[in-house]
Amino acid sequence: MTIEPTKTTQDTKALRSLRGSRLAVRASIIIERLWPLVLPLLLVLALFLAASWFGLFRGVQEQIRLGLLSIFALSGLGALTLLRRFRFPTTTEVDRRVEAANQLKHTPVQVQFEQPGGKADSFGDALWREHQKRMADKLRNLGGDMPRPRVPERDPWALRSIAALLVATAFAYSYGSTGGRLSDAFQPGAGVVTIPPRVDAWITPPGYTGKAPIFLTSEAHRDTKSFTVPAGSELVLRVTGGSGNEAFGYVTPAGERIIDPKGEQPGAAKDPAVAKSANRQFVMKVRENGSAHLRNGEAELTQWDFTVIPDNPPTIHFSGEPTQALNGTLELHYEITDDYGATAAQANFALADAAELQAKPLYEKPELKLVLPRKGAKPATAKTSRDLTEHVWAGSKVRLTLQATDAAGQTALSETKEFILPERPFTNPLAKAVIEQRKIFSLDANRKKDALDLIDAITLRPEDTFDVPAQFLGLSVGRSMLDHAENDDQMREASSYFWDLALGIENVDLSDAEKRLKQAREALKQALERGASDQEIEKLMKELRQAMSEYLREFAERAQQNPNMQAQPSDRMLREQDLQKMLDEIEKQAKSGNRDAAEDLLAQLDDMMNNLQAAKPQQGQNGQQSEMRQQMNKLGEIMRRQQEMMNETHRLDQRQQQQSEQGDPGQQGEQGQQGQNGERPMTPEEFADAMKQLQEGQGKLQSELEKLTEGLKGMGIKPGEGFGEAGKQMGEAQGALGQSEGERATGHQGQALEALRRGAQDMMQQMQQAMQGDQGDGQEGGRQQSSDRDPLGRPRATRGPDDGDTTRVPDEIDAQRARQILEAIRKRLGNALSPELERSYLERLLEMK
Repeated sequence: MTIEPTKTTQDTKALRSLRGSRLAVRASIIIERLWPLVLPLLLVLALFLAASWFGLFRGVQEQIRLGLLSIFALSGLGALTLLRRFRFPTTTEVDRRVEAANQLKHTPVQVQFEQPGGKADSFGDALWREHQKRMADKLRNLGGDMPRPRVPERDPWALRSIAALLVATAFAYSYGSTGGRLSDAFQPGAGVVTIPPRVDAWITPPGYTGKAPIFLTSEAHRDTKSFTVPAGSELVLRVTGGSGNEAFGYVTPAGERIIDPKGEQPGAAKDPAVAKSANRQFVMKVRENGSAHLRNGEAELTQWDFTVIPDNPPTIHFSGEPTQALNGTLELHYEITDDYGATAAQANFALADAAELQAKPLYEKPELKLVLPRKGAKPATAKTSRDLTEHVWAGSKVRLTLQATDAAGQTALSETKEFILPERPFTNPLAKAVIEQRKIFSLDANRKKDALDLIDAITLRPEDTFDVPAQFLGLSVGRSMLDHAENDDQMREASSYFWDLALGIENVDLSDAEKRLKQAREALKQALERGASDQEIEKLMKELRQAMSEYLREFAERAQQNPNMQAQPSDRMLREQDLQKMLDEIEKQAKSGNRDAAEDLLAQLDDMMNNLQAAKPQQGQNGQQSEMRQQMNKLGEIMRRQQEMMNETHRLDQRQQQQSEQGDPGQQGEQGQQGQNGERPMTPEEFADAMKQLQEGQGKLQSELEKLTEGLKGMGIKPGEGFGEAGKQMGEAQGALGQSEGERATGHQGQALEALRRGAQDMMQQMQQAMQGDQGDGQEGGRQQSSDRDPLGRPRATRGPDDGDTTRVPDEIDAQRARQILEAIRKRLGNALSPELERSYLERLLEMK
């Protein structure tokens, strides 16, 4: 039984403390019971605020906006229903919480409001009041209790903090240009964007064209609406902002093609009320003339016209007949043209005589990758040399067609040449027989028995056929290998053995140094073709240098031991430094990424080494060659003097013009007037005398050219049209000098010098054919090394005029002199005070115009 305590049973101070503690504990219980029920509603409200401030209701369709708003409303109502579970704490619950919070024993609070049961007794009542009094002493300094809602027990991962973080972030984001408002969820059409779209556009030509991208929307092209671009260029247009209804199309004569945004999701929104602030990108390939349009509904935002430069297929054709070097190497001369340069070229071989239908060849057709011309070279000619004498097709009639491919994948074929594929010449009859047997079963494995029968016929009487017993044993081993060969691989091993056997019998097999050099060159060539790393290139270059040094040392020793080999004076011999410089240049070009130039230089090196390996004794004609050299030297002297005379004529004419512009030399003051180079001014009489001397010199030069022409006729060489044109221009220059017309004389002298160069080139070709002798006629495609060339096939220094198309590695002093001349010409061109006529002349020298 619980009653209010009387004044006589409790202390007033303890009662006030108990009332305060009850009030605090009651509030704590209410909070801890209410907070878990209100928290879901607060989380729903927080998510709604975050979605509104992030602008979620502005960037969606109307149906989605209403759907989201309904979800939040239903979630809020569901959270409100949880409040029905709330109940207020009772007095007993509060008292129990007070006693528990203050750690009171024996329920002192409850004692203050209870009476003893049973029959009333004065002693019992006194004892009870004393007990209440003692319990009341414990209630003097009561405290309250903190709420314990136990939310962490329901949310151990603290996911509720995410909602708070989203609200704080969204609130800050709402102050930005793209932030949303709370009213967006309740306003239809709140997602319409009023900011105009930003358009960025550029077009990128294919990488192989070397053209730079064009930014269509840059300041430089803001007023330009027509562009010329290579075919296959990629047009990219990016739209930022806008209504999202922008459409991009490309109009051609065949019609308009609409380009869809890149990465657009299927069923994407097309509603004009939808805001799309994200980037939309349109990408297309421009392959034909047309006009690109960006529209928003009926309104046109921007437009460009494009004229497409078509990518024409490459062309390839032979610039000369396939020839054979002295060591049997096949040499191909060809010309490849393409808009942006071909990327690959190869030679396609086919047997001229069709093989039998049942034939089973052991080897495929030869594979030969062609060296590409240097970019920008005019004419775009190139040469490829490859030793194919070991291939079983060597010595057979083949059809050769060249094929070129450009970066766009377009291919072109040349005309077809039919010729005998060069083979190694064997003089030993036994070696010839071995090679013939090798061809029989290599071209058709089904004829293996025929080859075995021929070998049996050769070895039938070995004492009459073989001079060396080892040759008989070697052929017997080869027969055994061929007889026991059961598959193509074993037969190919037998074929390789027969080739080595024939070389051994002929005694023309390569030395170790030659083999290493050949392997090193081939390894470097393959590395350049496949784009090897710089480390691999450096390693292969080191091996090539070592092999080159060993071979040159061996070649020098053989030259000393064999007096029949070409011996040249020491000052004209090929130096090892020349080859080392060329190797350094190859490595430099390869490491710098210019692999095409490196392959071209390596091909030139192969050509040099082929000439060096094929060096043979001279075979007479020294008297005729000496006379030819004399004529070449005379022509070189005429060309040199004509060049000097043209320079002197130009100098005098410029000097006279400057004096005319400055006035009469006699009226320039007591100290006199000096020319631009510190020279004393010339009087008209002195100028006339100088011109007269030049006129006489020009006449003598014309007479010497006529004598040279007669001498060439006596040697059986027909002077070309260039010499006749040169003589005519010399006569015109002589007449102009007689009339003191320096500028006109300079023009005729320059034309005479150019005609002399053409005549010199024609004369060199005729002399080279004349000095080839019988060797050029005895073998198809054969060549004989001229005596005026070193073992690398380069013209000798001071051996007549150089037409500029044969010397590949200039001497160091020539290169240095050329650099000095170019620097002097460029320095003179940089002088702003130089007369226009002189500048025009120097620019013609540099071929700048």
